[in-house]
Amino acid sequence: MIKTGNPIISIYTEMTPNPETMKFVANKLLYPGKHIDFPDEASAKPSPLASELFSFPFIRGVFIMANFITLTKTSETDWNDIIPTIKAFLKEYLEDNNRPIVNEDEIVITKESASNEVSADDTDVVKRIKELLENYVKPAVEMDGGAIQFKDYNEGTVTLMLQGSCSGCPSSMITLKAGIEGMMKRMIPEVREVVAEAE
Repeated sequence: MIKTGNPIISIYTEMTPNPETMKFVANKLLYPGKHIDFPDEASAKPSPLASELFSFPFIRGVFIMANFITLTKTSETDWNDIIPTIKAFLKEYLEDNNRPIVNEDEIVITKESASNEVSADDTDVVKRIKELLENYVKPAVEMDGGAIQFKDYNEGTVTLMLQGSCSGCPSSMITLKAGIEGMMKRMIPEVREVVAEAE
């Protein structure tokens, strides 16, 4: 009889539009239906996996979502030099089912945190903005290893928060202005401008 132990994990990489980030995709769900961004080591406490990834001197950011992790490296590091090390680490970590990805009870939710979920006290314009982000923007951005969250709407200006590969990406401003802003202005006449929250 064959004994089945922990599942064999395979990891493959996908380039993102941001040369400083790489998407590491697993054949296992890591954080189903959610995402979490750790822009620095200090923020990584709720995730043992992110904390261990930050122990590598070349890791600057960790973004975990669905079945992938987007890592941001230091600019002087070459991806070709570190991908094998990261893949080996992730494979070993994920094959041990006893090692947590994210400890939900340690996540601090602030009242002003960004979200695309429609809430009862949202205005009509904010509801339409969030629905547009959820239905049109989110799928495309996730393919590139990132996320864009609604932060605020004030007098025609939509403020969004960029995460994962979108954060610090040279082409993200083009996407934000030419793509998202253009679509929002067409579909929601009240929107005059879309800006990214300064980090």
